[in-house]
Amino acid sequence: MGERLLMKGNEAIAEAALRAGCTCYFSYPITPQTEISHYMAKKMPKMNRTFVQAESEVAAINMVYGAASAGARVMTSSSSPGISLKQEGISYASGAELPAVIVNMMRCGPGLGGILPAQGDYFQAVKGGGHGDYKLVVLAPCSVQELYELTVEAFNIADKYRILVMILGDGILGQMMETVEFKDKEDIYNANKDWAVTGTEMKREKNMITSIYINPEDLEKHIIKLQRKYEEIAKNETRVEVFNCEDAEIILTAYGSVARIAKNVIKTAEKEGIKVGLIRPITLWPFPNEEYKKYAETTNAFLTVEMSTGQMLEDVKLAVNGKKPVHFYGRTGGMVPTEKEILDKIKSILA
Repeated sequence: MGERLLMKGNEAIAEAALRAGCTCYFSYPITPQTEISHYMAKKMPKMNRTFVQAESEVAAINMVYGAASAGARVMTSSSSPGISLKQEGISYASGAELPAVIVNMMRCGPGLGGILPAQGDYFQAVKGGGHGDYKLVVLAPCSVQELYELTVEAFNIADKYRILVMILGDGILGQMMETVEFKDKEDIYNANKDWAVTGTEMKREKNMITSIYINPEDLEKHIIKLQRKYEEIAKNETRVEVFNCEDAEIILTAYGSVARIAKNVIKTAEKEGIKVGLIRPITLWPFPNEEYKKYAETTNAFLTVEMSTGQMLEDVKLAVNGKKPVHFYGRTGGMVPTEKEILDKIKSILA
């Protein structure tokens, strides 16, 4: 490994993107992710790369569409309501099979909400917040180190499969500071972008980037092609952390910053003689269904903990498929679950 730096989460994302070869970044400021834009605005011009503060979130995502069409490694970032404004462009880019990275450092909502952390954008991210049959790969880091590592990975996955990849964090992860250990050299996936609109020089046929298929048979064929790609991604790119699940009486599910709290709960519960495990999805899509099928055979119950009213809960229930009861504990509106609250919920389930 290379240098170690103390960094804020948002800055780690920006530095990771630069190390991953991001050449174009299009932003519009919104807390709690604005430091990403600050960092990129300072660094990118010195590296002869393109930084643009767009006039709106709508403009930013359409700039992403254009630069990705030309084969550039592209990123945009925002927070909750800003991501909502990008949804039409996200659907268009998904239909056109354009690789790019989108960062959502979630704040509370609905509506304008506030700058405090929440996880209420889960449905929007994993179920397709825009129109049509499409998917994003959704990565959920739980530390500043993972913000760095998964941002690099996001660019690689995007280029490998020609897909949009979302980094789904929250206000806690974006604002907290931790030590990050960077590699001396990143492992970069070198994609053949012979599909890009880079000019033909009269040496090849023209390329066209579009999501428009007027003929319904053609559109159906295209959508089926996308679905097959999503099946391949689900087979090859699912990531999950399984912690302390062997012989666990109850297994927690949490992602992002809430998973950090869950691990502390596990340590406290162990002191009281309660064996608690954790399944932490790192890819929220594709969701790690197989781990739930496996541990549904050995545990007594599952408890999903979120900073929402229970959005990931639905995917956990689908994965468990009725084999064991699935319970829920959540806080919302910017409130964060405490260790005591989660442990009390565990005790009430096991009583």
